[in-house]
Amino acid sequence: MTRDPASSTTTPSTTTVDDDPRRYAHLSTIRLEDPDAIARAAKARRRHPGPKYGRQNFIVAADHPARGALAVGDDPVAMADRRQLLDRLQIALANPDVDGILASTDIMDDLLLLGALDGKLLFGSMNRGGLSGLVNEFDDRFTGHTAAALEALGADGGKMLTRICLGDPDTVATLEATAKAIDSLAERKLIAMVEPFLSVREHGKVRNDLSTNAVIKSVAIAEGLGSTSAYTWMKLPVVADMERVMAATTMPTVLLGGDPDSTQDEVFASWEAALALPGVQGLTVGRTLLYPQDGDVAGAVATAASLLNRTAEASE
Repeated sequence: MTRDPASSTTTPSTTTVDDDPRRYAHLSTIRLEDPDAIARAAKARRRHPGPKYGRQNFIVAADHPARGALAVGDDPVAMADRRQLLDRLQIALANPDVDGILASTDIMDDLLLLGALDGKLLFGSMNRGGLSGLVNEFDDRFTGHTAAALEALGADGGKMLTRICLGDPDTVATLEATAKAIDSLAERKLIAMVEPFLSVREHGKVRNDLSTNAVIKSVAIAEGLGSTSAYTWMKLPVVADMERVMAATTMPTVLLGGDPDSTQDEVFASWEAALALPGVQGLTVGRTLLYPQDGDVAGAVATAASLLNRTAEASE
């Protein structure tokens, strides 16, 4: 499937970026001399009106580096250059069809200082302790945003990676911490975006089981965490038989992108099919759009935006 980005309802931002190595030096200066500027920027920004049924949301994910996951495709350090990452994020966020950001504390703060989050949904990344390749990677401790910090930022919710390894005793601690985080967010009426996987360790590396039955089982476990599910969303991979996956939950669900091993057109086609299913509230995608195969960030973002169902917006 090939889509023409020009057919989207928005005009893609330019892919040309300033390559001056000093272009973000002012962020270091602010952080050094006026760290309270981050809180002021958060307080001053215009809030997003909030999710609505029938209007699927488009959220850009940028929390991978905080877990040491810098690879995209064959490049093991694709996300290591913070200046390039901020360039790409600003291109994506400039598209008015992009509703928000999912980010770790450092990236969220940079974007607040840059004024790039006005009118956007904000989701903080809460557990980044299960570092990629760590010997106890399944002990995924909550080392990022807290619910209290997200409330102070005026954020809309927090996201938690919840990898379930039946053969690793650290899993139970991660499940308990996730349940407590869900409760803490719900007390503040903030969304808990839970990203569950059934995972295994093979040859020293963690692999997520993306078979349909495994994803369904991960959903069944994750949606029962916490003392309330009133503010819980699912963040799920697009796998075979997504109809069966979505039949496993009544919770609003956003689709994740991951690091694709298919062509860009094949990825977009799979998203389009999944977005048509009941309960799917939109996309939360990072590397696939920020580091597209053809290098055109604006074009990839515009194409993804064209797949979303915006019927509620149109009816208004």
